[in-house]
Parts: sequence; C-alpha cells; structure tokens
Amino acid sequence: MTKASEVASFQRFRSLRSSVEGRGLALITVGLVMTLLLASCSGGDENRGIDGAPSALASLPQPTQERLELAGLGDLPVAPASDRIDIATPTFTNPTQITNPLFPISDLRSAILSGRVDGKPFHTETTLLPETRFIEWTEGETVETLVSQYIAYLDGRMEEAALDFYAQADDGSVWYFGEEVNEYRNGSVFSTEGTWLAGRDGPPAMIMPGDPQIGDVHRPENIPAVAFEEVEITTVDKTVAGPTGPVQGALVGRELHDDGSYSDKIFAPGYGEFFSAHEGDVEAMALAVPADVSDEPEPNELDTLSSTAERLLAASQRQEWRATTRLAQGVRKDWESYKQQAPRWLLREGNRAIEAVIASVRARDQARAGNAAIDIAQTALDLKLRYRSPLEIDLGRAGLWGRQVVVDARNDDLEAVTGDGAVLDWIRGRLVGALDEVDATRIDAAMAALGGSIADEDLGAARKAGERLIDTVERIHPAG
Repeated sequence: MTKASEVASFQRFRSLRSSVEGRGLALITVGLVMTLLLASCSGGDENRGIDGAPSALASLPQPTQERLELAGLGDLPVAPASDRIDIATPTFTNPTQITNPLFPISDLRSAILSGRVDGKPFHTETTLLPETRFIEWTEGETVETLVSQYIAYLDGRMEEAALDFYAQADDGSVWYFGEEVNEYRNGSVFSTEGTWLAGRDGPPAMIMPGDPQIGDVHRPENIPAVAFEEVEITTVDKTVAGPTGPVQGALVGRELHDDGSYSDKIFAPGYGEFFSAHEGDVEAMALAVPADVSDEPEPNELDTLSSTAERLLAASQRQEWRATTRLAQGVRKDWESYKQQAPRWLLREGNRAIEAVIASVRARDQARAGNAAIDIAQTALDLKLRYRSPLEIDLGRAGLWGRQVVVDARNDDLEAVTGDGAVLDWIRGRLVGALDEVDATRIDAAMAALGGSIADEDLGAARKAGERLIDTVERIHPAG
C-alpha cells in the first residue's frame, strides 16, 4: 500500500468510526427532545429575550419546571433557587487560569482513576490537552476554556472517550462549558448521548464553587434530558487518604442524580474529583501529577517488572509455554518485591493482572496470556507516572496499545483491533501537540498505516502496522 493510499484509508476509517449504525438514531432522539424542551420554554423563561437568546441579565437562564417535567425530572426534589449559588451570571477575566485547589485543571497534567462498574474493572485516564476552545456561551459573550481529555476503560476495553471544557470565573468558581462524548461498543462509536455545549444547549454549569460552604447547592450539569445533576455540599475541610499520603481540605457533596438517587462525591485539593460511589459502582483516584510526583529516583523494580512482562508477552505469543511459565513465576516475584510501594488502587490492578497471567498461562491460552502481560506492563507504566513526564508515559501507552493490536490481530479479532485503533487515535491527540513536527509526522504515518488496515479489514496488515507503531514510539525520545 502506498503512503497516499494509507492516508486515504485512514480517513475512511475515521469516517467509519464516526458514522456507525446507532449514532444517527441517538442524535435524532436527542435532537427531538431538545427541540421540544426549547419550544416549551420559549415563552416561560424570564431570562430570555424575544428571540429566545439569553439576555445580558444578572442571572443565568434556568430550566423551567415545564422543561424538567418534559425531561422526566419533574418530581426530583431539587433545591429552591434561594439555596443555589450558581444562578448569578459569572464574569471571566482570566478563564484559563484555573487556580481553584479543589478543581485544579490548569495544573492537573495527568490523572488515573480506578474502580469497578457493573462488577467489572474500571480504569480512567484524564489528561490536560495543550489546546483551548472558545465557546460563545451567551449572545455576544465568548469564553476561552481549557480542554481535558477523558478516557474510560471497562474490563480493559475503551467504553467512553470525551473532551470536557472548563473555565474559572473571577470569584474562583470553576464552570463546566460542555462535553463532547463518544461511547464505544465493539470498538466503534455507537452513541454521542450526553454531549452538550453551553450557549447552544443551555447555561454553563458550576462544577466547583470558589469558596464552598456547607449547605451550598449547585448544578455541575444543568441540561434536562441530556445531562443533569445537583450537588449540596455536606462536608468541608475533610482529611482523606490519598494515593501517597493524607490529603487535607477535601470536600464532600451529596449528588442528586437524574433518576432521583443520591450518592456522595469527594473532591480533594490537588486532585479534583477524588472518589465517588453509586449503587455498587466505585471510581477512586489512583494517582495524579503533579500531586503525587516523587523526588526520589524511580525504583529499579518497575523497569524489571516492565521488561519481564515484555518477555512474557513475547514467549506467550510464540506459545513457548515452558518459558512462559517460568516468566510468569518471575513476573509474580517482581511484583511481590515492589507492590507494598504501590498506591492501593493500582495495587489492586496489579494484583488482578498477576492473577490473570498465572491463570491464563496455566490454561495455555495465548490471547488471554498476551492481554494479561500487557496489563502488567500497563500497571508498571502507570506507577512510573510519579517519576516520568506525562509525555513519556503516553508514548509508553501508545507502544502498549500497539502490542495490543498485534495480539488482537493474531487472534483474528477485528472488533478488538478496531477498538485498539480508536484508543490510539485518542492517545495521538495527547502526543502530537507535545512532540516536534518530525516526531508527530512519524506518529501520524504509523497511525495512517494502522487505520488503513482496519478500514480494509486486513488483520495481517494491522499486525504489521502495530509492529511499526511500536518501533516508531520506541525511537522517540522527548527532551527533558
């Protein structure tokens, strides 16, 4: 395949992912609901002008009771307006300088959360991107927002990826200006449900007050039928157990969900969203930088763990089971020698990966052994975030997902390879803005080869493209 045809095929791949069956239905449904909601409030919202656009008044337009009822939220026990602190119109002089310690997006370069959802392992990566986004949030008023990338993995596969837009008001409060949501199924986007943008769909939402006090109420999302939550602050100045030690000054909010249920959510200085649990699902902060950056040298055990996992992966894919068994025992020994230093949520992930590799090697299951070896290497890489730059870690992640492409292609799993390509496309978004033009072009060329092979449903070519991507990222050595 020529370079030109690779690029053309990659474009087909990206178009295919954004127009899969089901997405159109989701958009039509959301669009119809939004049309009904907007029609219902065109004459009932006192903060709107004659043409329906927000007026330059002292308060933000709020959903009317009629809108809440149309969205099925009419019976929610929402707080009276007198208790809410997010109704006055905010002003934004330096919106991208987010200094609020309880939502420190300006400084939070990379964060990992871990837990369980629907009884399955759940893992997220949140990354501040170098770009900003300008959003017209009311007529004639545009704000510059920071852009944060969020990727959620359920049982090792990407379930959701999103871009979130934030800005800080002059009083120190942080506001949410929308999100672009992509939900994945079988490797491809099947829904964009939950996507909203301030100004287009409704008002911006206060995600963190500037001076939170017990009893304060605000809505982190305020678009009925799309995204709606209300939070009452119940505790301030709480000390919580952080990934690497106690964290003082945390906040607890009682969150009212759109189904009428409640849950507690914790925010902590230096971390932002720290812990949430709802109906058996748990999401907890595992590690974040710069909050958990260490001045100590990186432990040698982490490199040993990574290299042993790499050899284990190679041996398992060659089905050299005697060597694989020996390496599985070795990687368990490596983990045992280090694990007491691991933050507790990454400790759980590492323990789970070790158990999986032992079981899969015992069963001589090539695909499962390969996946488990990659999971061990991923845990080691996450732990290295304390000692290395987020760019180095993301390059390592790209290499591991390249290895996942090779494993899945060898297993003749086109859906899995398609999902691997989607993950790599999102990781590319973190890399290209931080690399020089030459290295960024190398990444793009390798991604084009992979995208072309997926669009052509050629798993042999996908395997070669995965190997090419691994080689590409291993040749990149960012300065600093």
